[in-house]
Amino acid sequence: MRATVMYGAGDVRVETVPDAQLVGPGDALVAVTRAAICGSDLWPYKSMEPDEGGRRMGHEFIGVVEEVGADVHTLKAGDLVVTPFLWSDGTCVFCREGLHTSCLHGGRYGWDGVDGGQGEAVRVPQADGTLVVLPVDADDELMPSLLTLSDVMATGHHAALSAEVGPGRTVAVVGDGAVGLCGVIAARRLGASQIILLGHHQDRIALARDFGATDVVNERGDEAVERVRELTDGFGAHSVLECVGLEQATVTAMRLARPGGAVGRVGVPQEEVIPEGETTFFENVTIAGGPSPARAYIEELLPDVLEGRIEPGRVFDRVGTLDKVPDGYRAMNDREALKVLIEF
Repeated sequence: MRATVMYGAGDVRVETVPDAQLVGPGDALVAVTRAAICGSDLWPYKSMEPDEGGRRMGHEFIGVVEEVGADVHTLKAGDLVVTPFLWSDGTCVFCREGLHTSCLHGGRYGWDGVDGGQGEAVRVPQADGTLVVLPVDADDELMPSLLTLSDVMATGHHAALSAEVGPGRTVAVVGDGAVGLCGVIAARRLGASQIILLGHHQDRIALARDFGATDVVNERGDEAVERVRELTDGFGAHSVLECVGLEQATVTAMRLARPGGAVGRVGVPQEEVIPEGETTFFENVTIAGGPSPARAYIEELLPDVLEGRIEPGRVFDRVGTLDKVPDGYRAMNDREALKVLIEF
């Protein structure tokens, strides 16, 4: 079969690799029909050291079950399924608490002999606990939005929950990437009265306004903080969604929160230390977040996608085949594309 392999910074190839196949009795073999390139895939694209063995890429996909192991009881061949970006057993103490990202028996696609999602097929371990059956056909027009449940929509939702978004709250979203835009959707869905997007790409701003953003701040740094305070009666936001991970974005997010507010961090952090520690401490700002337990959110968000109440699939602004994946990485890295959808 063919799959995406990264050999170092900027070196992404589509190659023939060993066919995916069942290994354990809890596995499912899934033929991929849709996949995506994630913003987090760009971190190794920028910085990965050369690796002769290569690294299998991709963790967002929808596909059709071809075969299941003897211990799989909730899935059958022919089921159309979506996966969260991590696999998990669904039964351990952390999964039962809704924290599937800390599953005692889980793991990551593309690691430890598990296929990456940017390929023709994937062996999914812990299939019963991981995969969610979709009640639509594989060519349904909702495929882009359903695919976002694998990661970016679930991550935007996690940011909003971590930031304690609720009815009447003022929300600031730091970052106009796919996760930030999905954070706007999540904030509106949860009843926020004011949603301020911090971003400067005009096409993304237009999409954010469609999704529910009430205000846009183009400035950065001190000027952005001052502008948000002007929009919030001088207090700052009740809830801040940090959807970038870079130091400056994190500093800005911490400074945007009003006393007693909350910051939901879902951007992969590029620094070891959380900034503005003294300020957030004395202003009783809650800091929460981390990798989204997407498996805990898929079934909650699924009806809203199926019934058209949210349209997160609009974050995809480029569609290509597997052969076009290397150019998709380049386009996203160069800010020519927001998020790339791969069709098989």
